[in-house]
Amino acid sequence: MYSRYFCLFCMWLFLPTQRRCTLGQKTDGDLHSSDTTSLPGFENLTMGYNKYLRPFFGGDPVQIAMSLDIASISSISESDMDYTATIYLRQRWTDPRLVFHGNKSFTLDARLVEFLWVPDTYIVESKRSFLHDVTVGNRLIRLFSNGTVLYALRITTTVACNMDLSKYPMDTQMCKLQLESWGYDGNDIVFTWLRGNDSVRGLENLRLSQYTVERYYTLVTRSQQETGNYPRLILHFELRRNVLYFILETYVPSTLLVILSWVSFWISLDSVPARTCIGVTTVLSMTTLMIGSRTSLSKTNCFIKAIDVYLGICFSFVFGALVEYAVAHYSSSQKCATQEPQQGSTKEYCKETEDVNIIDILNSSDSNYKRSISFTSIEISSDNVNYSDLTRKTHDKIKFALRNKMHRIINYFTIQNPSNVDHYSKLFFPLFFMLVNVFYWAYYLYF
Repeated sequence: MYSRYFCLFCMWLFLPTQRRCTLGQKTDGDLHSSDTTSLPGFENLTMGYNKYLRPFFGGDPVQIAMSLDIASISSISESDMDYTATIYLRQRWTDPRLVFHGNKSFTLDARLVEFLWVPDTYIVESKRSFLHDVTVGNRLIRLFSNGTVLYALRITTTVACNMDLSKYPMDTQMCKLQLESWGYDGNDIVFTWLRGNDSVRGLENLRLSQYTVERYYTLVTRSQQETGNYPRLILHFELRRNVLYFILETYVPSTLLVILSWVSFWISLDSVPARTCIGVTTVLSMTTLMIGSRTSLSKTNCFIKAIDVYLGICFSFVFGALVEYAVAHYSSSQKCATQEPQQGSTKEYCKETEDVNIIDILNSSDSNYKRSISFTSIEISSDNVNYSDLTRKTHDKIKFALRNKMHRIINYFTIQNPSNVDHYSKLFFPLFFMLVNVFYWAYYLYF
């Protein structure tokens, strides 16, 4: 019985000593044992390691080297002016408290991140972000023997991108992905790209629905805030929109509608229903096309885009073709109304009769003017000259001269032959439309 109590006392006596060996420095037997479950250097996490203090606390700043893999850019929204991307963010730094002997590296369970110090990196101008957690949190911690820590994350983020849509859909957008320290300023942390521009991968292999990645480059800068001067890494990437879709969807239909409106120039003025139907149909079709083109960009109505300019040009030509017929038809009806009706006169006779010549009216007025001049000379040659009548006749001369000038101006703008309106429109509308297209495409593609 006494021997049993003695054994229990010995076990109680030596138990704290064994615990101190496992939590502190290991014995030589432990180092050479093959069944140990602890990692080399892992005991430093439980002895004297403070995760709330950065490496080199109170001394030199920590060098954080970063690299990115762009897995995908799922959507680019012009209405919200942002893009959504899935990235693999990798951060490397050296912590002298985690140095261990050997030349191996060890990958730890991601849940051990809670026991380590990690940088407080955040994505500038991020609207929404989340860390993937299927099947577990997509994080990686790897320790190297020299104290280097690799911390990798898989993040999906929606980042703001200020876009200039004045040349839409022939625009090129420059978006940014910015990484910055939230709490540590430049005295505590220094951000660098691991391999310069080669630190970013995946952009050259992306296939986007509406865009093509033209080029990208990296920058290292600092952000001056009220609370300090913080390090920042910037990735610039240029996106060029693929215009072929919009050419087939908008530009070709609107151009064909303009050409369709010119068909009315080859229809006679007597075919009122045919010409009116073509004009009204093309105007309504252009209106529908303009409304449809703005549906996807309903929140950016403040921008006057290139596609809006082109649709406005096409609408002006279509509406001008309709107005051209109204002018020609009105001029034709006015000419028929000024002719003297005859017995058995028909519409054809109205078209074939000669126009009222305004020169005849001016000649009759000129003869009246000469007759009044002769009367005035007779009165002046008489003995009794009436100066008041002379003054009144001078005013009549001025009124006659002004009336003559007005007749000439009206005659200049009067359409003598309404059928010539269609003849000139057949040539003027296509040539002017081609000229406007040359200036339009040259400006938005090269300027």
